[in-house]
Amino acid sequence: SDGKPMADNTVQYRWIVRLVANLRYLFKEQTVFVAGDLLWYPQQVTVPPAPRQAPDAMVVFGRPPGERGSYKQWEEDNIAPQVVFEILSPSNSAREMLKKQSFYREHGVLEMFFYDPDSHDFWGLVRPNQQEEFFPVTALNFPWTSPILGIRFEMFEEGLEVFYPNGERFKDPETLFEERNQAQQERNQAQQERNQAQQ
Repeated sequence: SDGKPMADNTVQYRWIVRLVANLRYLFKEQTVFVAGDLLWYPQQVTVPPAPRQAPDAMVVFGRPPGERGSYKQWEEDNIAPQVVFEILSPSNSAREMLKKQSFYREHGVLEMFFYDPDSHDFWGLVRPNQQEEFFPVTALNFPWTSPILGIRFEMFEEGLEVFYPNGERFKDPETLFEERNQAQQERNQAQQERNQAQQ
């Protein structure tokens, strides 16, 4: 850990957990690593401190899901996270966000998104590859779909909403869990009815 709390408040925490849970669910059938608040070390150094950052959420295509104490890029086929998210809290400064943007730019991130759930401010920087320049994305571009993730961002009066490629809204983990259980129960019941019909 970077020694900092995962979140400063419950709103920020809920956003981080929602993003990570829904992104994991979206990519559950693919070789994609999704993590929240995990230290990412882009390079090994002989003299500490090593450059590092702990994005609120990060998505790495080409790396398998699983447990890690940190994301050491040199142990991960040198694949940098392609997408990172930062959920702002009142304690975050503009200077801190600029430092994070610079770090992500320097270390190969292709899409970075920043959202303040209190003010509803949203901005992103996106590029097609590491050699290209970033172009900005703001709520003025909405509805807008991430080229890499395929998820859509929209701004409503209550704030940002994120949607799956199929149009479903990102949900809190409890709702995701309940819906999965409900679907499983319906499948089980249908199977029982088929079995009874065959007897």
